[in-house]
Amino acid sequence: MERFASLTGSDVRLGRLFDRQSGRSFITAFDHGVTGGPKGASADALGLLARIIDGNPDGILISPGMMKQAGSLFAFRGAPVPIVRADWIFNYEVFPGLPAKLQATDQGEHYDVLCTPAEAAALGAEAITMFLIVGHREGRAFTDNVRAVAKAAQQARVVGIPLIVESVLWGSRVIDNKQDPELLAFGARVAAELGADAIKTAYTGDPETMKQVVAGSPVPVLVLGGARADTPEPVLDATRGALAAGAKGVVYGRNVWQADDPMVMCGLLRDVIHGK
Repeated sequence: MERFASLTGSDVRLGRLFDRQSGRSFITAFDHGVTGGPKGASADALGLLARIIDGNPDGILISPGMMKQAGSLFAFRGAPVPIVRADWIFNYEVFPGLPAKLQATDQGEHYDVLCTPAEAAALGAEAITMFLIVGHREGRAFTDNVRAVAKAAQQARVVGIPLIVESVLWGSRVIDNKQDPELLAFGARVAAELGADAIKTAYTGDPETMKQVVAGSPVPVLVLGGARADTPEPVLDATRGALAAGAKGVVYGRNVWQADDPMVMCGLLRDVIHGK
């Protein structure tokens, strides 16, 4: 028991996200509504969230408002760990007619904080997630983002809940370079240096280059899912590649809740991630 003496509340709660046997985590992201509104099956948000919970992921990422409305869905022993999205970006994709280039270059340029770690914990969250956006048009915007993440990391330690930083390559400076290994490694390392307990970031598309991202981060790296694939195979192949590179799990949204059968997709991913 001596080796556990220095564990903090954040360490304990972070550990609950990872399977005891595999040491990996399967998290479903269902926080899209806060920036993109209802999409397809997600119009019935509470019903779809209940089905995702039945798919038995290790954790589910949701917005503060959804945590407020759906907290009872997590109130049972063995429930997935609720993770609250604590910040917000302006998503131009919801406005039809805007040029694609404008949508791409402004993605991630407008950012704000939604709630503090203490407010998320009061809702029932056991972890929070925040963006660290690499590729801002203006250096000032990146500085403000860094300050917000660093402040939240300090507050989260006091509250005792882990902070998962989602480091992404967005904005006008990286419009055609969203899987660059060096930039992804840079963002992951900066996030860890700011106090992140875990990193959520993109898969480079290749296990060898992804190793560079994982090796540069002193905290666990989880990969995000990106655009929805037409079939499960590309998602499962990317998952295998990321795990082979040393990633400790995934945080997948559209490739789970927009799947033809979310329950089946959850089962396939659990098999790959946990080796069961």
